[in-house]
Amino acid sequence: MGPVTRRRPTLAALALAGAVFALGACGSDSGSVTGAAPAPPTAIATPERTLDVTEVEPSATSASDVESTATAVPTDDEPSADDTAAPAPTALEPTSSAAPGSGTARALLATLAVKGRAAQTGYEREEYGQAWADVDRNGCDTRNDILRRDLRSLVFKPGTRDCVVASGLLEPEPYTGARIDFLRGETTSTAVQIDHVVALADSWVSGALGWDERKRIAFGNDPLNLLAVDGPANSQKGAGDAATWLPRSSYRCTYIARQIAVKAKYELWVKPAERDAMSRILDTCPGEKAPSYGPVELPPPGLGSAAPAAPVETPKPAAGTDPRFPYCTDAKKAGYGPYVEGEDPEYGWYRDADSDGIVCE
Repeated sequence: MGPVTRRRPTLAALALAGAVFALGACGSDSGSVTGAAPAPPTAIATPERTLDVTEVEPSATSASDVESTATAVPTDDEPSADDTAAPAPTALEPTSSAAPGSGTARALLATLAVKGRAAQTGYEREEYGQAWADVDRNGCDTRNDILRRDLRSLVFKPGTRDCVVASGLLEPEPYTGARIDFLRGETTSTAVQIDHVVALADSWVSGALGWDERKRIAFGNDPLNLLAVDGPANSQKGAGDAATWLPRSSYRCTYIARQIAVKAKYELWVKPAERDAMSRILDTCPGEKAPSYGPVELPPPGLGSAAPAAPVETPKPAAGTDPRFPYCTDAKKAGYGPYVEGEDPEYGWYRDADSDGIVCE
């Protein structure tokens, strides 16, 4: 029982011994302190172990706290709280964090005005001049210029100075991907048609209503806006925009990029549904480049203008000929035509827009 009694005052003894030791170090009687020094080591053994246990107790920032902080850092696979709270991108915003690159169709689309469809009141094909004019004055009308550009294995009509395309190969046809053997003729020419990528009627309701005649003629004959395409596909498209008609999937990015370039060049607007459709297509090809283009080149005044209005009284037809009309469209509505060069006198009354020797076809 004696040893137990000595251990209870251990802490007090330690404090007293420490004070005596400190006073002895400063005092003049160092001998008495030296004699008392051997006692403290035995008394300190137990407190030191107690202090060791206290030092290893977890601090306020424990290992579990550190791990919790690490998992809060966003990773590539998990959006941060800020990203989650951010509003969803609009149709014109890229889905990636990178801004659309300069020169891309997406960047150009972002510059176009977005408005509703204007009224189609007053629209007529003749508002854009002749069906195909020679606006570049190279001696060849626009239809044949585009056929020469887009077809291969060309054969020209004799005597036309390599202007009028008699036959050629369109492969691949852009809208369907098919191979089309073009042969000029009354029943075969329509197999390949020249499409306005941005339809004339669509341009009318997107800003062209306010243009003068020269700008509309330039638009109707601009190679940037023209493609040789499959006739039935062109008829199916009609005046549709990107929200109502699209070509085969593998050509859609190219097609949309060209539409955007045309609208940018002529400062036409896009309609909301059209803009959204374009943006969805470009989501699949964000790096698609827009075709380059220069300023609008206006034709000289009067060049390419539509035929003058019909006289008040239609002259009586010569014996054996059909009635004469202001336009082929009027003749066809009345059930007349077609007329063949060298066979029908009526051929000379109308303009052979595609120079195929047949009018009102």
